[in-house]
Amino acid sequence: MKLRVATVLAAIAVAFIVIPSCIASTAPTAPVVQVASGRIRGVQHDGVDIFKGIPFAAPPAGRLRWRPPQPVKPWAGVRPAIRFGHDCMQILSPGDATPRSTRPSEDCLYLNVWAPVSRHGKLPVIVWIYGGGFVNGGSSSPVFDGAVFAHQGLVFVSFNYRLGRFGFFAFPALVHQDTLVGNYAFMDQIAALRWVRKNIAAFGGDPDNVTIFGESAGGMSVNVLLTSPLARGLFERAIVESGGGRNNLMPTVPLDRPGPGDEPSAEQSATAFARSMGITGDDAAALAALRTLPAGKIVDGLNMSTSLQQIHQQRIFSGPIVDGKLVVQPPEQVFKEGGQVKVPVIIGTTSDDLGFFDARTIAELFAPFAAHAAQARAAFDPDNSRSVQQVGWRIAGVRDMLEPARFVARRVAAEGQPAWEYRFSYVQTTMRKTLHGAPHFSEVPFVFESLRQVTGSEFSKDVSDGDRAMARTINAYWVNFARTGNPNGPGLPQWPAMTPGGDQLMNFTMQGPRAEIDPVKKQLDLVEPLQR
Repeated sequence: MKLRVATVLAAIAVAFIVIPSCIASTAPTAPVVQVASGRIRGVQHDGVDIFKGIPFAAPPAGRLRWRPPQPVKPWAGVRPAIRFGHDCMQILSPGDATPRSTRPSEDCLYLNVWAPVSRHGKLPVIVWIYGGGFVNGGSSSPVFDGAVFAHQGLVFVSFNYRLGRFGFFAFPALVHQDTLVGNYAFMDQIAALRWVRKNIAAFGGDPDNVTIFGESAGGMSVNVLLTSPLARGLFERAIVESGGGRNNLMPTVPLDRPGPGDEPSAEQSATAFARSMGITGDDAAALAALRTLPAGKIVDGLNMSTSLQQIHQQRIFSGPIVDGKLVVQPPEQVFKEGGQVKVPVIIGTTSDDLGFFDARTIAELFAPFAAHAAQARAAFDPDNSRSVQQVGWRIAGVRDMLEPARFVARRVAAEGQPAWEYRFSYVQTTMRKTLHGAPHFSEVPFVFESLRQVTGSEFSKDVSDGDRAMARTINAYWVNFARTGNPNGPGLPQWPAMTPGGDQLMNFTMQGPRAEIDPVKKQLDLVEPLQR
């Protein structure tokens, strides 16, 4: 079943509305920290030192548009770090995970730090990478407030990275100018991690004890960082939340040749976009003209809404790129060959995670299973009562999210590194009448214990004692992992590690966390041969 990048990006939208962020109230003591570029002053609130809007690279605009992140110009005096910097250029899309606390801008390469006021010794560091289909998202959402981690003795960092055509663009003239080209979003992520390695000790953090974690496109980014030679040595452990792992959900495209399904190369997509803007040729003059286009022209309607489908039909956006240097191969291939960085990993999905399909009938849905079609029908539609949409969504979710998570966990385990798989099946109490499973993104407010910061069709501000208990539990596993490389700890049910051919996971159910054999193992086993 052929998936289009446009369909993936358009449907990855998460149905929630972010409440505007408030700046932490100023405490009597305003913390001042020296970083490599100069001194910064944050705010202190509820036992946490908070620094927002710290530049980790120069504004990637003008002549720096579509260049690797450049060093920050040092400043004199003390720079205020009390407000979020701009989130990266995008069109905010109602009902998705886009930020609403700042005005999007090309001047967006900022990060934020939460650290406990009382700091003794070197503290573990945990770094968040947001999702949003690589076309939306930002670090300013109150859902991603790092205080819950700082209260437990961690230093929390979040940052922005370039999106859409600002983040992924491979115009031919660029290829001849820069050592790295195309994947500017991933270059920004690596630059932020290098900043952490260089500066986090000033906040009490241990630069040799860094955990990265991300969800959706952020989880896909973690998979890229696990498999990129340029990210080695920048982190010690990783958590992938709903980030796939196979090369099907949002396949990386070749830089200079068509893809396996005759998709245009990244260079072809960039050239087609230039033509759509009235710019012909692919030389330095054409590139200069592209760099003078207003930022809104570069976005050109690109976001997670359905308008993206219409745009991508013109084949003028590539998404992530196999560039041969940062992304040497698709992450799936690197995992198969055992070439990923050897660090402990947590990986998992929600129980009703996203997936995309274009079949129009039940027969079309089961045709790929060939000789095993009857078994697949029994596994995915046992009483023959579900609609094409229901069955298709389930098959696609298993193919695009659930089975890839098991694949990555097994491959990490096969290389001798600890791996733990999870399934988030918990549905918020007030939503159980309308939701039959946990949707994409729904674990994130639990991990951050920020349930009251989201609203929308999949969330409610009415938080029960059970919801709070689940949030404390899953957060505790994440904090333990960041501290020690193992999610287990006192007072928590034992979470067994994955084995190379295993199926054990921690299922966060309505009755609490439960270690068990994957409850949909039959579905996973049926889908696995289709991935090859």
